Amino acid sequence: MSDRFEATIAQLWVYPIKSCAGVSLTHVELTNHGLLHDRAWMVVDERGDFVSQRECPYMARVRPSVDATGRLTVRAPGLSDLTVGTAHRPVRVRVWDDEVAAHDMGDAAAAWFTQCLNPEGDAALGRLRLVRFDPLARRVCDRRWTGEREATTQFADGFSLLLASEASLDDLNTRLQQAAHAAVDLRRFRPNIVLAGVSAHDEDRVGPMTVDTGAGVAALEAVKPCSRCPIPNIDPDTALTSPAVGDTLQTYRVDPRQNGAITFGMNAVVRGGDGLVLRVGQAVHGDWRFD
Repeated sequence: MSDRFEATIAQLWVYPIKSCAGVSLTHVELTNHGLLHDRAWMVVDERGDFVSQRECPYMARVRPSVDATGRLTVRAPGLSDLTVGTAHRPVRVRVWDDEVAAHDMGDAAAAWFTQCLNPEGDAALGRLRLVRFDPLARRVCDRRWTGEREATTQFADGFSLLLASEASLDDLNTRLQQAAHAAVDLRRFRPNIVLAGVSAHDEDRVGPMTVDTGAGVAALEAVKPCSRCPIPNIDPDTALTSPAVGDTLQTYRVDPRQNGAITFGMNAVVRGGDGLVLRVGQAVHGDWRFD
């Protein structure tokens, strides 16, 4: 192990709609609450509770894109593309234990997502709606992990960014193939920043990091191991579920830091660099954390 953590940004991903497919980018603006447009929209049920692949695996096949003006378009097999208009009425919605301010995106979006994700009319979901995070709202990350310095996020599960590494995926795929399972890709783990040039799970052991963007230095901090639900078992191409990934992780990624939960990747927060641009190929420097 070298004296300092040294890595390279290999991939950048944003997920404009929480739990829908991601968008791979060569560069993206960093904001105080994460990458631009990441988890800025969310699908909710009739009670205003968020809906994810846990209830609707087919969300993996909903492909959002955001144009240069910030306009959202969504695509899914068998449906016409939908370009979402301007925000409508203000609403209150829930993400886990947080109730936050949002804007409903209108009846056309509601009809599209209901047809796409609840075509059989499951009463537990009812009529679905698309909402956008209120840009004036502040959703604060859990201070048990971020310490005295406040950090914010939008509709992500709890933190501004998710870090993972190519080496961690390679290690998992070696184990999957040894057990006669097919290899998987990192889309199942929904990272924002994928690192190269490190050993498997080195991201677990890094503290504060910096990225020299050329226009300034971005500061990031890994704060919490990412506990894993069943979503990595969902094939992002087919939306079909198989237990192989979760079962394999159970054999070597039970994490005492998370009371025995399975972890993969690290939740991180933004400590500086609002408005700077992260790019694939940029170097990441950090200090090892031994705690």
